[in-house]
Amino acid sequence: MAKFRVNILGSGSAVPSLRHLPSCQIIDFRDKLFMIDCGECAQLTMRRMRLKFSRLNHVFISHLHGDHCFGLLGLLSTLSLHEKGGTLTVHIFEEGARMFQQALDYFCRERSYDIKFNIIKPEAAVIYEDDGLEVSTIPLKHRVPCVGFVFKEKPKLRHLKGDMVKFYNVPIKQLHDIKCGADFVTDEGVVVPNARLTSDPDPVMSYAYCSDTQFDPRLGEVLKGVKVIYHEATYEDSNAAKAAPRGHSTAREAAIIARMAGAEKLILGHYSKSYENEDQHLAQALEEFPDVTLATEGLKIDLL
Repeated sequence: MAKFRVNILGSGSAVPSLRHLPSCQIIDFRDKLFMIDCGECAQLTMRRMRLKFSRLNHVFISHLHGDHCFGLLGLLSTLSLHEKGGTLTVHIFEEGARMFQQALDYFCRERSYDIKFNIIKPEAAVIYEDDGLEVSTIPLKHRVPCVGFVFKEKPKLRHLKGDMVKFYNVPIKQLHDIKCGADFVTDEGVVVPNARLTSDPDPVMSYAYCSDTQFDPRLGEVLKGVKVIYHEATYEDSNAAKAAPRGHSTAREAAIIARMAGAEKLILGHYSKSYENEDQHLAQALEEFPDVTLATEGLKIDLL
């Protein structure tokens, strides 16, 4: 079982090429699948990477440019043909929800699952939460309303010290409260501090997906504390003049954001089709930040 894995389905920019597909990632968090953006060929790449349609219940669309959402209608249709059950929630801007609902009503009138559109806005907000994970939006600076997504594990329970639990005869019914940080009171009224019964919990992981955005130093502040950052890197330095006017960043700028945020790892993606390889992207990013990975189709990155 994957505890927290990033699956790269597409790492190219607006135009598909023979090397890269449009933007798409899937987060596998404790065997729950969360898709981020849905460029063309997303469903085919899911098959190639052996990611099960039945485990996908949430799709997050960062903005309404085609290379980030043109694969969604085909995916939604295929899910019905596979007789997926339950509910699929698409987190998307209001205009996108209207367009895809109309398309679904025409092409996919009969579905084996319920579909729900959760309307997001270009602002910071928590848009999904369960027992172990929280997903929030962060506004990005692009040519249309656009957000990034931050996936954060919730704090984990403390570890019990088995010998101490046994020594103090702690009842089973109180173990959960103690793992949550509570002290233990014996029958004689003696307070046993939690630190005597437990050790620190495992560290939590966090992952930020920064879709299309021009360089914005404010993002470095917003992302402080996030451990792994994916940041678009459409261009390298020789094409830096094209980046900001088109609402994009260079690999070097992405690395500067990661450094400002104090991240542990940076993943680059959303490369322009004009490049034969991303060697310069990597080299320039490494001049600013020490741990850089190039996203490429089929790559699986275990965060935990």
